[in-house]
Amino acid sequence: EATPAPEPAPPAEPPAPEPKPEKPKEEPPSSPLALAVEEVSENSFTLTWKAPERTGRAGLDGYVVEICKDGSSDWKAVNQEPFLSTRYTVPNLSSGDKIHVRVTAVSGSGASAPASLEQPVLIREILQLPKIRMPRHLRETYVRRVGDAVNIMIPFQGKPQPEVTWTKGEQPLDTSRVNIRNTARDTIFYIRQAQRGDSGHYQLTVRINGAEDKATLHIQVVEPPGPPQNLKLVDVWGFNVALEWAPPADNGNAEIKGYRVQKSDKKSGKWFTVLERCSRTSCTVSDLIIGNTYSFRVFSENSCGLSDSAAVASGVAHIEKTKTTYQPEKIPQRDMMEPPKFTQPLTDRTTTRGYSTHLFCSVRGFPQPKIIWLKNQMEIREDPKYIAMIEQGVCSLEIRKPSPFDGGVYTCKAVNPLGEASVDCRLDVK
Repeated sequence: EATPAPEPAPPAEPPAPEPKPEKPKEEPPSSPLALAVEEVSENSFTLTWKAPERTGRAGLDGYVVEICKDGSSDWKAVNQEPFLSTRYTVPNLSSGDKIHVRVTAVSGSGASAPASLEQPVLIREILQLPKIRMPRHLRETYVRRVGDAVNIMIPFQGKPQPEVTWTKGEQPLDTSRVNIRNTARDTIFYIRQAQRGDSGHYQLTVRINGAEDKATLHIQVVEPPGPPQNLKLVDVWGFNVALEWAPPADNGNAEIKGYRVQKSDKKSGKWFTVLERCSRTSCTVSDLIIGNTYSFRVFSENSCGLSDSAAVASGVAHIEKTKTTYQPEKIPQRDMMEPPKFTQPLTDRTTTRGYSTHLFCSVRGFPQPKIIWLKNQMEIREDPKYIAMIEQGVCSLEIRKPSPFDGGVYTCKAVNPLGEASVDCRLDVK
């Protein structure tokens, strides 16, 4: 009867392994990933890596970096405490050393298997190829006014220290005009007072042994332009005057942006601007007053501003009362038919709020064209603000006491059975 007694023992055994499933959760982390050398200098090197796939439930305490000289098996930790960055610089090495390296991930449940570099790292100064870091604003033309200082710093890189050379048009720089100062990391280009002759293409070369990098600096030194040439009063009709001129002999080393046209009547002797930034070398001045005598002058304008002086038209324009006598020409009937054609366009106008203004243009065509006025592409119908007239082929639109809302693009359209034509202008109400 004594033998059955041990049988209860096997049931007591199964509870013992039950805690074991807890253990796997306390596994140490897996190895760090993608260990690589980022940079080497003559006495240090920098490593980078990525976090391990498994860090364990407890989370990482950090990483430990160990090194060992080639030919030795004596591994030393370079950091006393684990740290969480995935980048580390190993300092205080000697040029020529070959160093094996490994990184371990550490958590509360232990250390991972180390991630190692296959090859040892050779400590030496890596030559860095020469490279010019041209600042963005210098990649386009660098514009300065006559008399301004030019002070430019251009950084570059390269190890050992590169040799820096500047030339202009493949010739050495004129050192009486340009001062150059070089450091290990940048070159400074300095002109105390720029002159137009300093404009041009300057070449910068940064060279180490046979390797080099080049860049070009474009400098443009500008000043106000000269006045327009040969300003002529070409025609006077109705309340209008046509002017023509030629571009200035000297554009100030910068593109001409336009012309400013001014009028002066004999009574007041004051000059008033009638057109700004006129892009053509001709214009029509309208809305002149009967009985007044006008002089005209024109300035050129570039990125520096207006010319110091203006071109003044030699003649004056006297606005007389228009005579309405009309001599019909004797032309065979068949030749009379012609589609509308504008012989004088509308011109852009600037007027003052509350002062009535007129737009003028001239048209010919037979049969006499029907005239339609539009504002911003919309036809102007019966509107007491506007009075449209056509007399002797001169089309006029009076805009009574305009407000800023009356500014915009006005179009005069002429239509007859043979076709149509149109001209337009911009009206600004200040």
